[in-house]
Amino acid sequence: MRIPMVDLAGQYRDLKAQIEPAMAATLNAAQYILGPNVQAFEAEAAKYLGVKHAITCANGTDALHLALLAAGIGPGDEVITTPFTFIATAEAIAYVGAKAVFVDIDPQTLNIDVAQVAQAVTPKTKALLPVHLFGQPANIQPLLDLAQKHGLKLIEDCAQSFGAHVGGRQTGSMGDVGAFSFFPSKNLGCYGDGGMVTTQSDAMAETLRMLRNHGSKVRYYHDIIGYNSRLDELQAVVLRAKLPHIDHYNQQRRRVAHRYSAGLTGLGIQTPHEDGVGLHVYHQYTMLTDRREVIQKALADQQIASAIYYPVPLHQQKVFADMAAGQSFPVTESVAARCLSLPIYPELSDAAVDEVCGVIRQALQA
Repeated sequence: MRIPMVDLAGQYRDLKAQIEPAMAATLNAAQYILGPNVQAFEAEAAKYLGVKHAITCANGTDALHLALLAAGIGPGDEVITTPFTFIATAEAIAYVGAKAVFVDIDPQTLNIDVAQVAQAVTPKTKALLPVHLFGQPANIQPLLDLAQKHGLKLIEDCAQSFGAHVGGRQTGSMGDVGAFSFFPSKNLGCYGDGGMVTTQSDAMAETLRMLRNHGSKVRYYHDIIGYNSRLDELQAVVLRAKLPHIDHYNQQRRRVAHRYSAGLTGLGIQTPHEDGVGLHVYHQYTMLTDRREVIQKALADQQIASAIYYPVPLHQQKVFADMAAGQSFPVTESVAARCLSLPIYPELSDAAVDEVCGVIRQALQA
């Protein structure tokens, strides 16, 4: 594509002089697992996010899985979450033997509708799992209040929200535990898979460190059944190089997003909503339109990428057919039928944004 969804090569070129020597030093040191760069990145990420502990792992799905385990969620428990998210959110709940209980989304923010969450709480509910979707922080305070009222754990899915904050509090620092993804296209991404779990709890952090490393605190001594889920040193090198730039990257994403929104006015398109409380960091620029196919074809004809996140809500997925039988979430279903994401990355020029808007305007006014 002439204008892709993301330009990872462009970002690498900007950091090449910093990353390559650090990579070479790591290769020469030949310490690849849980080495000094992993430890340093965990400390740097914890400081940035304002948390006591940051524990890296192999990927974002594992981060959710380990977070749920550390929170004590297991068979027979219910976890309230959104049906409008990537499947990993619900997969992780299934991994621990719990049941995902879906609640519809807010039509403006596209995050879980907090007004409906209280109605979904049952005696089996053990946790709330909001997703900060597309970089938009969820309305977290009412959920924190509800969790405290009912004695529930609050687990933040921060896979798309590194650097987003609410009143100065970073996503991943407000609940009992937060789960991050460092998939390459994320706002803070590595050059493979990577993830991280955050918590203020010493006890949960100790459990998480064991869970990611075969249940072990001391080599060859195993206290619990754990997993092989460790971030490698080479990925930590990349993340350490990028972390000091994350605020700039997010500012540039916001520049792109605001220019899109200005350029798409008067076309009957619902552009992303900012509530003025949380800082949206625009992992995706996702708009809603009744003419999605027309826009996608016009963009593709001009070699401009677009994507649909997500075309099939979780409650309509085959894998959850039995669990979600008979359930309907009208806002989620409407959004899934109309959502369209446009290219967004820090290096995207104003001229490219204007071109994308021009193609859409021409297609809709034809």
